[in-house]
Amino acid sequence: MATNKAGTSAAQLQRQLGVKYDTAWRMMMQIRQLMEPDTIPLEGEVEIDETFIHANTFKRSSAARRYGWDARRTGHVVFGVVSRRTGEVRAYHVRAAGERVLTPLIRANVKGGALIHSDGYGAYKKLPVWGYEHRTTNHSKLEFYTPESSTQQIENFWSTWKPRMKGTYKSVSREYLQEYANEFAWRYTHRDKPSMFWSLMCRIEKM
Repeated sequence: MATNKAGTSAAQLQRQLGVKYDTAWRMMMQIRQLMEPDTIPLEGEVEIDETFIHANTFKRSSAARRYGWDARRTGHVVFGVVSRRTGEVRAYHVRAAGERVLTPLIRANVKGGALIHSDGYGAYKKLPVWGYEHRTTNHSKLEFYTPESSTQQIENFWSTWKPRMKGTYKSVSREYLQEYANEFAWRYTHRDKPSMFWSLMCRIEKM
């Protein structure tokens, strides 16, 4: 789980260890608990964005018609924040993408006074009221980068997470999506570490 970029399914672990499927699944969920995000607010420049996740989208053409091209019809909303300085990314499964849901998450994960980059989504318009410097790009006008702002790093995380999850897991339920978000966010955050495995082992030592 720490080294496979696409993640590992419980069925794969079952075959490798020769245990029952339920045992393999429980082991993986225990490991994912070690991958929960830190609670220290991010500083400096950060990027934020929201997306829709559905593990079955694009597996078949019929799935694309059923779920929509970006899973917007039946997908689950995930909010992400990434630090430009450290590369740390945090992802949260949320019930909706409105201002009342996202603002508390932003305030809990981003230190006051930080510079936040986002798209032009309306839920982010009041960020200056909460003490943040806020810069945007207008994606509806196909403006994805300017010298002053972009959300390319958080978009890169989405583009690495979605196809890998869809290729590894047959389905991911709403109940456990946060644990999968923790796993992929942790792996992305530690992608440049000499050993992601030993980074995970260090977390066990601190528990």
